[in-house]
Amino acid sequence: MELRFSRRDFLKVSSAGLLGLFLAELRLDRAFAAETPKQGRMTLSGGELFNEPFFNAKKIHTFGRDEIVEITGESEGDQGYGNPFNAIWYVINNEGYIYSGAVQPVDTLHQKPVFDIPEAGVLGEITVPFCDTRLDMSILAGRGYRVYYSSTHWITDVAVNRNEKSIWYKIYDRQIQESFFVPAHEMRLISPSELSLLSPEVPEENKYIYVDLATQTVTAFEDEKPVLVTRCSSGAKGTRTPLGEFRTFHKGSSIHMTNQGDAVGHIYDLPGVPWVSFFTGNGVALHGTYWHNDYGRPRSRGCVNLTPGDAKFIYRWTRPEVPPETQYLYKPGEGTLVKVVLTTS
Repeated sequence: MELRFSRRDFLKVSSAGLLGLFLAELRLDRAFAAETPKQGRMTLSGGELFNEPFFNAKKIHTFGRDEIVEITGESEGDQGYGNPFNAIWYVINNEGYIYSGAVQPVDTLHQKPVFDIPEAGVLGEITVPFCDTRLDMSILAGRGYRVYYSSTHWITDVAVNRNEKSIWYKIYDRQIQESFFVPAHEMRLISPSELSLLSPEVPEENKYIYVDLATQTVTAFEDEKPVLVTRCSSGAKGTRTPLGEFRTFHKGSSIHMTNQGDAVGHIYDLPGVPWVSFFTGNGVALHGTYWHNDYGRPRSRGCVNLTPGDAKFIYRWTRPEVPPETQYLYKPGEGTLVKVVLTTS
């Protein structure tokens, strides 16, 4: 979609605290959203289904974490708890409504196994709602961690279990230095063409990312033209996303993010975080998110959460360009400009 307003217009309304109204008026608040998904995964235990899209409506069902549901429609209703920018509810099984922020849009897309894995490995993406990794190439082997739709993982080998007639990808977790096995039909190999730099003809000095914490928006500019406007979830209270100017100087297409061993409370352990563009030395990044769908309010541990699709755009659009065979690239002093601001009316 072509955006017919300039960076000057954008910054003017943003600094005046009018960005939300401006986006809504231009129908941009939903312009970059995907079509209504066909399936959803409950990201939390206790997700509630109502007979209307309102939190004070009659409750008709409670879901458990990782339950998979059919999404049969979409409606506007109450804004989410603490989220003034998301009033979208999903219709589930034509029976009731659930707030979209607690439902990860997913699909079930089984893949044809690929047996030619490069020596350096290849990036893969989970294409089913979730699956449990195994410690060996057998359905009878012990379980590793659970991986989720749209998460990414580094494939190092393919293995065939002739007794079970099953095919597995071996994935390597660089952060914990362990390998696990995933059924090959539940992962998609990502081609080098999907990792190439977007808008390579645009000089680096003409690319610019604007993160507004007040409106929870991320905007990417090429010269005066916005090429992406999307909602985000920045750092919550106590772990606010830092303000200032930064650069995307280190990047990884799959990062295991965890604070285990460092935190007393609020432990998180997130393998396969996709499309990570770091812009500080202590790990603050723009990245894809599979553990919530509640963009529009601060709720991260300091990073800027995006949908996997938006994060992939940012990862590919920003410099430095990461070669397909490289898991992680560190280029201090380089990268695309990221400006994080907190506008006030």
